[in-house]
Amino acid sequence: MKFYFRSFSEEMTLNFGRMLGKFLVPGMAVLLSGDLGTGKTLLTRGIGESLGTTRVRSPSFTLVNEYPTGRCTLVHADLYRLKPGDVENLGLQDYLDETCILIVEWPDRWQTPPDFEALRIAIETEGETGRIFRMSSLGTKAESALRGLKEIGLANLELGNLGPENLISET
Repeated sequence: MKFYFRSFSEEMTLNFGRMLGKFLVPGMAVLLSGDLGTGKTLLTRGIGESLGTTRVRSPSFTLVNEYPTGRCTLVHADLYRLKPGDVENLGLQDYLDETCILIVEWPDRWQTPPDFEALRIAIETEGETGRIFRMSSLGTKAESALRGLKEIGLANLELGNLGPENLISET
């Protein structure tokens, strides 16, 4: 399943992360790709807030941050500074269990990213503050999360909280 969403501000991106986080469940990975400054960490901060933590920070220098929440442990990894062979030493596969939600920035550096229960989100810039989130799911949990996100997006559209320009298309 694929779904596309458009954000026009940092606040909208943060709120989008908050909405998305409501549908993520332990055992899932979220793979975030996009250029520097596209909002990967901001989106993750919104996800973290929906799970009950306000401490999400960029793991650019620590590589992996763990945040215990009421539902699970949110694990946030930033692979930007790593070479593909170095990623395997981080043990990210160990976080793919029923106690964690794993969010990975720069997943293209990971030689063996999960090919199940993963939500792939490619973020593109549109102007100075606009972003397009192109999402696809692998696995039943990820597909369920994407369906829930689509439904809440359509409900917000009907309530007037989002405009038709926010939901680009879906397949």
